[in-house]
Amino acid sequence: MRLNGTMVPITCRAVVMDIEGTTSAARHVYDVLFPYARRQLPAWISDHGDEPVTAGAVREVADQLGVSIDEVDAVVEQLQSWIDQDVKAAPLKALQGLIWEQGYSQGALTSHMFDDVPPALHEWHSAGIPLVIYSSGSVAAQHALFANAEQGDLDAFIDDNFDITTAGPKREAHSYQRIAQQLGIPAPGLVFLSDVQAELDAASEAGWQTVGVLRAGEEQATVAQELRVASFTDLELRLG
Repeated sequence: MRLNGTMVPITCRAVVMDIEGTTSAARHVYDVLFPYARRQLPAWISDHGDEPVTAGAVREVADQLGVSIDEVDAVVEQLQSWIDQDVKAAPLKALQGLIWEQGYSQGALTSHMFDDVPPALHEWHSAGIPLVIYSSGSVAAQHALFANAEQGDLDAFIDDNFDITTAGPKREAHSYQRIAQQLGIPAPGLVFLSDVQAELDAASEAGWQTVGVLRAGEEQATVAQELRVASFTDLELRLG
């Protein structure tokens, strides 16, 4: 890891990674995935409305709006509004994951990974370091994203996944405490990689090691801490 130009090793028992701006370009999410889900939502709900996950998501949105589940147009409009505002709403994340999964399987979508990510995942995996994803996107969406990367199927390298429904909000320390508990790894043995300072601060508050990822061209990144890298090639992780 580069700290003022010097490689510094980090010893950990697992590495937990954000996706957007960390493993993958934010523009892929905003310019490709979100618009695709927005376009597909009406047809998806129409075609899959009787399936448990979709029906549950529609019911949850309808309850929030105070309307009947039969008022599908109002539900779709709310979901699309959440997409436009990048709202981290659980029913939206569930539906997006299903829609993207279908898009990947049909060949309509291919996910983006920074070029340094696949070799780093291979190296860390080969070294026996457990690799974990923690993103606001659903676990289903995470699997689909990594399985359909331009560089091939990377999902096989991932040992565990967490999202806002299984761990909690990414800017709250208790979410990282919950992940540590579920992984069965004491907080100091975990290192979190993210491009968002508020997330890094929450993980640090929970006792984790943190490394900011500040990639060129990622204008949404808010990393301010000194311990940061521009690429996974700057990271030297050791299992311990």
